[in-house]
Amino acid sequence: MIINATDYGVKPNAHIGRELAVLFKKLSEISGEKTLAFENGVYYIDSKDCESDMLFITNTAGDKEYKAGETPHLAKVAFPFKNIRDLKVEGNGAKFIINGKVTHAAIQSCENIEINNMEIDAVNPDLHELKVIAVGNHYVDFEVDGESVYEICAGRLYFIGTDYRVNAITKYRAAWHLSRVRKDTPDTIERTHNLFSLALKAKNLANRKIRIYYLKTLGFEPGDRYYCFDNRRQYVGIFADKSKNITLNHIGQHFNYALAFVAQNTENITLNGLDFTPGRKTGRLMTSLADFIQICMCRGTVSITNSRFEGACDDCLNVHGVHFKIHKIENNRITVKFMHRQTHGYNPFRENDEIAFIDRVSLLEKGRAKVVSARLRGEYFIELELNGTEGAAAGDVIENITACPKFLFKNNTVNRIATRAVLITNRAKTIVEGNRFISNSMSGIFLSDDALNWYESGMCRDVTIQNNLFEYCGEAGIRILPENRMHKGCVHSNVKILNNEFRSYNGPCITAKSTENIEIAGNSFANDNRIELKDCHNVTKDF
Repeated sequence: MIINATDYGVKPNAHIGRELAVLFKKLSEISGEKTLAFENGVYYIDSKDCESDMLFITNTAGDKEYKAGETPHLAKVAFPFKNIRDLKVEGNGAKFIINGKVTHAAIQSCENIEINNMEIDAVNPDLHELKVIAVGNHYVDFEVDGESVYEICAGRLYFIGTDYRVNAITKYRAAWHLSRVRKDTPDTIERTHNLFSLALKAKNLANRKIRIYYLKTLGFEPGDRYYCFDNRRQYVGIFADKSKNITLNHIGQHFNYALAFVAQNTENITLNGLDFTPGRKTGRLMTSLADFIQICMCRGTVSITNSRFEGACDDCLNVHGVHFKIHKIENNRITVKFMHRQTHGYNPFRENDEIAFIDRVSLLEKGRAKVVSARLRGEYFIELELNGTEGAAAGDVIENITACPKFLFKNNTVNRIATRAVLITNRAKTIVEGNRFISNSMSGIFLSDDALNWYESGMCRDVTIQNNLFEYCGEAGIRILPENRMHKGCVHSNVKILNNEFRSYNGPCITAKSTENIEIAGNSFANDNRIELKDCHNVTKDF
């Protein structure tokens, strides 16, 4: 069945928010295979026309981050995929411009969804570039980007747009981080507090130039660009939850308020030909205010190929599970708790899933069991009935080792990342191959695992990193660092690092801790400080 979006009033050069809501409700009612076709052109979506939904999204805003009068986790959604099966969306190059703060698309309880050839962008988003043009002893002059709307009243700088009016000096003084791109390193983005942390007042100058006064102006250099934004992860780009067989082909997203794509409790994800770059001719160097991609508690296979990621204030990619803390044990029933404030409110356990009991200090297994049943109790607790609890202890954590996808990250280009390019804590077979990491301020590839901070699981058991180019990394190009507090045995194992090229880094190109069965061969290193090991076993290398 071919469904033409124009038949539902979704036409180019029009505001289509309300019409999209009606159209996607209709799609949920149509059974069988179907194709939704958009005409090529530009479409406009206003946040006021989008319907709201309760979205508990991993690694986003926690309950305590919402303001008085706000409903936690209630978000407007532009493309509401919900309870839809067997749908192919042909964008045909359509471009959707969003005005206001929304989640671009929410794919919930869906199966067999394919989305092809479309772009999403924003008008005057709450992201503002200030470029240093002059530095005095007690002031810095900035040029404001051409899209931002601002005003200065009584020495206070306000940024203004749909769904926001921000007193920048007060708001961003308290921000966890802003971002800076230095004139001499335009491909490197770094987190900074410098712009507003000591600002006193602002003054308007001519031609989109402003002056901000400081007691001291150390660290400011003409040509450097600062990016200021609301770092609360209240909205995301594309969200997939409790779904199966999700495919995105040649999708462009040129601005995201937090994560560009996030999937949880979803099976089989294919992302190909993504263009997550600034895109538009605004001159912006940033695209996402947090990570580009988060894959959490997913299963089956996940592949990300032939894509470009440029300009994120957190990781490019994070593939992980969740370490749930054991709260209570009663016979064969245990109650476990979401521990990190930004992840809760969903149930990723299924009948017959296999779980491992993990010691929080060593990160080693103490036993295994299978899930008989699972019930979400409020936002933070899950009650599990198991076929046994041998090895379980209150205060330890569990890992769902069935919710670990086979993972492929291949032929992608990654640039201007404020933290890690690829962060992996995943037991299943993982391949990172043929990628170009142009610039990231921390590690290129980071194998982690922790049960005391972010509670992101788990052990890496089969990882191949091959034929990648690391042009610049602020830390080791490959960093294998489980966050165990005590070494009682190796956490990660079976890591192959083959035929990679490391450039422009003065420290060790590879660091590893508490890992066994590491093979390093055929690599080209930036310097003689090639590898640094601690508590590792059975390491083979060709140098």
